[in-house]
Amino acid sequence: MSTAIKIAQRVMSGKTFRTFAPSMAPALDRLVFRLTRGKRMFLTSARPEVGIMLTTVGARSGGPRTTPLVCMPEGPDGPWIVVGSNFGKAHHPAWTANLIKTPRATIGWKGRSHTVEALLLQGAEREATWQAVTESWPPYAVYQQRSGRQLRLFRLRPLAPVRTEQP
Repeated sequence: MSTAIKIAQRVMSGKTFRTFAPSMAPALDRLVFRLTRGKRMFLTSARPEVGIMLTTVGARSGGPRTTPLVCMPEGPDGPWIVVGSNFGKAHHPAWTANLIKTPRATIGWKGRSHTVEALLLQGAEREATWQAVTESWPPYAVYQQRSGRQLRLFRLRPLAPVRTEQP
């Protein structure tokens, strides 16, 4: 693991990051995502393959909701694992409720758009995936401990052929 990634993990596990990132990081991620035509995001610039832009249907509003997320790709074109960490806050992020209510969503990843079906992981499948996720990005274990809740894990399976336009 590179020194830059180790530093990023340390920073992202800290209180200062948890305080400022929820309000600043999504806006910066959206800006960089737009400027790079969906190929990069601010928080994942050192590892562009782990940044996605998830568009769900709002559980209450019914409207589109777009959220920048870190993912763990399981293959060259999916599926992707996403974690409802909410920066270690005590409540689940809204996008997880959106996926539970309406599992079909769209992601922008590496300059392409994918239609996906979300599966909330549970039981042994969740535990095995959690192990892989925390080995890949240890701050998730810190977030789960600080939040006092079990972080929701989803597998986003591609449903349609890759499109080059962004959501």
